[in-house]
Amino acid sequence: MSFWNVTLSLWEGFQTTIFIFVLTILMSLPLGLVVAFGSMSKFKPLSILTRAFVWIIRGTPLMLQIIIVFYMPGMLFNIPSESRMGAVVVAFVINYSAYFSEIYRGGIESISKGQYEAGQVLGMTKSQVFFKVILMQIVKRILPSMSNEVITLVKDTSLARIIAVGELIRHAQDFVSDGLIWPLFYAGIFYLLFSGVLTILFGWLEKRLNYYKG
Repeated sequence: MSFWNVTLSLWEGFQTTIFIFVLTILMSLPLGLVVAFGSMSKFKPLSILTRAFVWIIRGTPLMLQIIIVFYMPGMLFNIPSESRMGAVVVAFVINYSAYFSEIYRGGIESISKGQYEAGQVLGMTKSQVFFKVILMQIVKRILPSMSNEVITLVKDTSLARIIAVGELIRHAQDFVSDGLIWPLFYAGIFYLLFSGVLTILFGWLEKRLNYYKG
């Protein structure tokens, strides 16, 4: 097996990895904010239910969650999942929305109530205070934690192979059966480069937000 053929196969798997990553980010970031507001709600049943959800998701392995999402509909309702990729994306979005919600909650609760009160004294509505005064301070505070979770997501995409989704590591493992071990290490370079790009991006964002002194 030539180096070029291995590269093409790994690139195909890497495209699937990026696909899982992008869909997870696009859906779990806004959903995480919704979950965060639910956990901070003054309506006790909602906050208790939301925090229980977060506790369960954070306390169980992502691999197990992927298996449950893929196999449980068939076991409980006799409706087998037809899309392995769909099951993976659903499991990832649920998992990361729970983690992101806690990051959001920590950032929101770190802002002093005095800033909200000061904005309202100046005649601003609660939504205006949040979006014009508070939001960017929250973004700055949660960015380091958020960057860690995002980079973790890059590596977690390899768990999709548990239900035979052809992501990067799954493609590399296919060569092991042919007696080639080096494609597994070669796949690591793809992860390193992807994580490196994200690290540079988040570093740039942190510098851009340095003027927010909240």
